[in-house]
Amino acid sequence: MPIDPDAILDRRALRRRLAFWRIGAIALVGLVIVVGGLALAGRGKTGHRGPHIAKVEISGVIFDDDKRAKLLADLAKSDAKGVLLMIDSPGGGVTASEDIYEAVRLIAKDRPVAAVVGTVAASGGYIAAIAADHIVVRKTSITGSIGVLAQYPNFTELLKTVGVQVETVKSTPLKAAPSGLEPTSPEARKALEALILDSYDWFKGVVAERRGLAGADLATVVDGRVFSGRQAIDLKLVDEIGGEKEAIAWLATKGVDADLPVREWKPKSSGYGPFGMASAAATLADAFGWPQIASALRRTGDAAVLDGVLALWQPSS
Repeated sequence: MPIDPDAILDRRALRRRLAFWRIGAIALVGLVIVVGGLALAGRGKTGHRGPHIAKVEISGVIFDDDKRAKLLADLAKSDAKGVLLMIDSPGGGVTASEDIYEAVRLIAKDRPVAAVVGTVAASGGYIAAIAADHIVVRKTSITGSIGVLAQYPNFTELLKTVGVQVETVKSTPLKAAPSGLEPTSPEARKALEALILDSYDWFKGVVAERRGLAGADLATVVDGRVFSGRQAIDLKLVDEIGGEKEAIAWLATKGVDADLPVREWKPKSSGYGPFGMASAAATLADAFGWPQIASALRRTGDAAVLDGVLALWQPSS
């Protein structure tokens, strides 16, 4: 059968087109890998160099967080000329909130720090805010809730209902009390109250020191209530109504060039472990416009546990 020259030419042209698209596909995949690698490497990068205004987010329920502690420690040694502490938190663990407070005060030794409150900075969130040198809130922001608590379920009646009795042998009556598996004794309740009041005294002392409050003025704000931004101004819990723009303007009054670039500081990614995968999936969900799914994935990827004495105002479930 004679070979048709036109068919040969068509076949060669088809091969060239296939080769072109194969090379293009390989190049595209390579480009995606490179860009993705650079993006992951850049996420959470704490080595910002040169003069700038650092922006750090404190959001959600406050847990112990080694990555956040590392970021704040790095920031204290950085070239940042001023800091914006973006707070949107109902609080959390007292000790975790104290850690943020101490870290921010260390940062503030060498540069001015302004806290910018979003929807809420209450309890432990307010502890973080008062570590700043200046607090800016929205008129309707929620703040205050100055106090601490400990909550634990008591299953005594439930255990009676199902016919279960828990036997306990312990060295002293107050060991592991209250347990929730037996009625709380007056002695155990008194010991827990003493612990709560000691942490509360520390919280009140920090508020008095940082906000210059005493006597009746202090007593008015430390009874556990929350306040709107407008109320908090009158009570001297915060300094100014506004947002990021007003905070940068205040930094300028402290010698920070308002035209400096504002750079976000984020904790380093934990990589592609189980929690790193959740974080990466959350980023993809954000990109596709699925904020609820992204939020759920980030909660799934959070290995922290909220425990101990709390400085917390109505956390979302």
